[in-house]
Amino acid sequence: MTTELSTKFNPQEVEAGRYEKWLAEGVFKPSGDKKAKPYSIVIPPPNVTGKLHLGHAWDTTLQDIIIRQKRMQGFDTLWLPGMDHAGIATQAKVEARLAEDGISRYDLGREKFLDKVWEWKGEYAETIHEQWEKMGISVDYDRERFTLDEGLNLAVRTVFVKLYEKGWIYQGEKIINWDPKARTALSDIEVIHKDVEGAFYHVKYELSDGSGALEVATTRPETFFGDTAVAVNPADARYQQFIGKSVILPIINKEIPVIADEHADMKKGTGVVKITPAHDPNDFEVGNRHDLPRVNVMNPDGTMNELTGPEFNGLDRFEARKKVVEKFKELGCLVSVEKITHAVGHSERTGVEVEPRLSKQWFVKMDELSKHAIENQSTDDAVAFFPPRFNDTFLQWMENVHDWVISRQLWWGHQIPAWYRGDEIYVGMEAPEGEGWTQEQDVLDTWFSSALWPFSTMGWPDTENPDYQRYFPTSTLVTGYDIIFFWVSRMIFQSLEFTGKRPFENVLIHGLIRDEEGRKMSKSLGNGIDPMDVIEKYGADALRWFLSQGSAPGQDIRFSYDKMDAAWNFINKIWNVSRYILMNTADMTSETVRIALQKVAEKTAGNVTDRWILTRLNETILRVTEQMDKFEFGVAGHILYNFIWDEFANWYLELTKEVMFGDKEAEKDITRAVLLHVLDEILRLLHPIMPFFTEEIFEKMPNTTGSIVVAKYPTARPEFDDQAASEGVAMLIELITSVRNIRAEVSTPLSKKIPIYIKSDKVDFLNSVAPYITRFANPSELVIAENIDLDEQAMSAVITGAEIFLPLKGLINIDEELARLNKELAKWQKEIALVNKKLGNEKFVSNAKPEIVDKEKEKLADYQEKYNSTQERISELKASL
Repeated sequence: MTTELSTKFNPQEVEAGRYEKWLAEGVFKPSGDKKAKPYSIVIPPPNVTGKLHLGHAWDTTLQDIIIRQKRMQGFDTLWLPGMDHAGIATQAKVEARLAEDGISRYDLGREKFLDKVWEWKGEYAETIHEQWEKMGISVDYDRERFTLDEGLNLAVRTVFVKLYEKGWIYQGEKIINWDPKARTALSDIEVIHKDVEGAFYHVKYELSDGSGALEVATTRPETFFGDTAVAVNPADARYQQFIGKSVILPIINKEIPVIADEHADMKKGTGVVKITPAHDPNDFEVGNRHDLPRVNVMNPDGTMNELTGPEFNGLDRFEARKKVVEKFKELGCLVSVEKITHAVGHSERTGVEVEPRLSKQWFVKMDELSKHAIENQSTDDAVAFFPPRFNDTFLQWMENVHDWVISRQLWWGHQIPAWYRGDEIYVGMEAPEGEGWTQEQDVLDTWFSSALWPFSTMGWPDTENPDYQRYFPTSTLVTGYDIIFFWVSRMIFQSLEFTGKRPFENVLIHGLIRDEEGRKMSKSLGNGIDPMDVIEKYGADALRWFLSQGSAPGQDIRFSYDKMDAAWNFINKIWNVSRYILMNTADMTSETVRIALQKVAEKTAGNVTDRWILTRLNETILRVTEQMDKFEFGVAGHILYNFIWDEFANWYLELTKEVMFGDKEAEKDITRAVLLHVLDEILRLLHPIMPFFTEEIFEKMPNTTGSIVVAKYPTARPEFDDQAASEGVAMLIELITSVRNIRAEVSTPLSKKIPIYIKSDKVDFLNSVAPYITRFANPSELVIAENIDLDEQAMSAVITGAEIFLPLKGLINIDEELARLNKELAKWQKEIALVNKKLGNEKFVSNAKPEIVDKEKEKLADYQEKYNSTQERISELKASL
C-alpha cells in the first residue's frame, strides 16, 4: 500500500468511491456486541418532494458526528435511515406535474393517481440516497424505513384504533384551518401567519322594524352570507333596547337576530359584531351558546357556493370580496373602509391563505396525552433538551395545546381505518365483515405517522422485535427548533402513551441556516443554497466542518463562502502537514511507534518538545471529548483547530526540525514516532466531523490498519502528562514570539543576527532549549542568567518566568520604548483588576469549582509578576535618560 498522498488536496478525488467502499465493508452496521452499550439515532426523515436542503444537511451532519464518535468509542451503534411521505407537499408536487399535461387527480382516479405518486417517491428517494452518499452519512441501509411502508402502516392503524377505543379519537364538526388549494384541513401548527395588507369594512345592517341600523366591521365581507346573528355585550347600555330585535342582511335580505353575548367587546369598534358560526372559531362558540344555525357559504376550493345566490355562486373568495364591497356601496350600506396590515394564516405547504371553515373532521383529544407528557418532564425519564431553554418551549406548547385535527382530504397517506354503512361506523384494524361497508376516504395527517417514528421503525407493535428491545428508546434526536411543535412534542406524547417510555434520551436543537445578511433562505428571495453545489466545489468535509462550527446549539447560522474557503484551507493545511510526516516516516511500523512512545512515557527518551506536544494532546482529547458529549461541536472544533493549526503545525512541526535535520538518529526516531502518533490521534478526533479525507490519510499511515470508521476514539493517556514540559515549552514559545515581535517593531529582519539577553531563574531549562532559541530567534550572542546588568539601551519584553532584553544600538528610541512599556503596564493593570473583581465576587468563589478558583489565583500571580517586571524596566529606562 502506498504511503504517499497526492501533492495537492482534491476533495473530489478523495471522496470518489469512498462511500461505496464503506458500504461494502459493512462498517456502518451495529457491532452486535451485546457487552457494548447501545446507542441509537433515527434520522429525521426527509420528505420525498425533492432535493435535500441545507437544513437537512445540517441535521444529518450533526447526527453523523454523534454516531461516528460513539461507534469509535465502542458503543453498539445504530443509525436508522428513512423518509417521510409528506402527504400535502408530495401530493401537491405530483398534481402540479400532472397539471402540466392538463390532467387532474380526479381524471385518473384514486388508484391510478397513487401509482403516479409512488413513481415520484421512487424517483426522489433515489435522489436523496445519492445526496446522503455525498454527505457521507453512516446509516444502516438494511434497516431503512418509509412512513407508508407495511410495518409503519400496522403501527399507525394500531395507534388509531387504540386511541379511538379509549375515546381519545373522535369525529366532530368544528371550525378548522382549511387549505383551499390542497382542499384539506390543516392543524394549527401547519399554519404560518404573515402580515398582509387588508381592510376593516364597516357596514350598516338595518333593523327589521325600521328603527335604525347597527354598524359592524369585518375583514372578510364575503362571509357575511353566513351571518346568523349580530351580537352586543349584555352590559353595553348603548344597545340594550336592540337585544331581541333583528336586522336585515343586505343583498340577500335575510333576517337575523340581535343577541347578547360577552364575546362582543364594548371597547372595540362599535361594540357590535357579526356572528358567522361556520367561518370563525370565536363565532362558532357563540353559535353553540345561542343555538345558532351554521351556514357554510364556501366550496372546498375557496369559491362561493349556491347559498350566496346566483350573482356570487362560483366566484373565487377574493373576487367575491371585491364584488360584495361594490354591492354594499351601491346599496349605501358601506360606511367606510379602513386600511390595515394584519397577520393572516397561510398554509405552510401550499402558501395560500387559510380559510377558517366549518368541517366534519377526525380529532385527537389532547388533554390526557399532554398532561402525561408534561408530568414526565419532572421525572428521571425526562427528555433532556439541548439547550435546556427549549424544554420550556416544549412545556408551554403542551400546556396550551388544542385538540389535534388529524384527518386530511388527500389521497396520498394512511387511509383512516374507519368504515361506514348507513348510520353505522366501524373502526378497526381490518375492514368489517359483511356487505355495504365503505372505508373513510380521508387520510391521516403526515405527522400522525411521523410521531410514531422512533418506535415504529424498531418494529413496534411487536415489542419482542430484537431492534425494539435493543435500541429503543433511542439515544439522541437532532432537529431544528422550527419543528418542536410539529414533531418533537408529538413523538414524546405518543411514545409515552404506547410504550411507556420516552422516545429518546436527548434532543439536540439547532437553529435555521440564513444567508450572509441574516435573512431566511427562500425561493422568493432567491438566496437558497444547494448543499450539493457546495460539495461539488469544496467537498463534503469542508461543508460538514462549516455546519458543525457555525453556531452554538439552538442558534441560527449564516452561510458564508468565506467560511467555506476557511474550512477548505484548514483541511488543506492538515493535508500538507500529513504529506510531510508520511514522507519522513514511511519506514515506521505500529510496533516501532509503540516502543518509542513507551520510552517517552518512561522519560528514557524524547525531548521536551515531544513531551510537551503529548501533554497538550492529552489536554485536547479531554477537552474535545467533554464538549462533544455536551453537543458543543463548535467549541470542540475550535479547540481542535487551535491545537492542530497553532500548536501542532505552526510550533511542534517547526520545533522538530531541530531534531529532524540533525544527526542523532535515535532521537530522530522518537520524534518521528511522536509525529505519527499525534497525527493519528488528530485524524481520529477529526473523523466524526470530516470522514472522507481523514480516512484517506489514515489508510496511508504506516502505523495503522483497517478503517478509521471503526478505529478506537482517542482517550487521554496519563503516562504522557508532563506539566514541567508543558510549562517549559509554553515559555519557549512565548520567548520566541516576543523576540520576533520586538524585531518587527524596529524593522529588524530575522535574518539579521542580534544579541539576546534573558533574565530568568529557570537558567537550566533555558540552556537546555538554547538550540531552539538559536534556530528561531537568530541571536548573534545568547546570554541566559539569573541577573542581567545592561549598560546600553535595549528593548525588552516580560514573559512568564523571564525577561528578555534586545540591545539594539542605533535602532531603539527610548521614548517610543517607554510608550510601548507603559501600554504593556496598562494592559497588565487591567488584567489584574479583572481577576481581582472576579475573586472579590463572593458568589463566584463559593459556587465555582476549587480548581477554577485556583486557576484564577494563578493568573493573578502571573499578571502581578509581569506588571512588576514591566514597571521595573520602565524605571531602569527612565534612569538611563
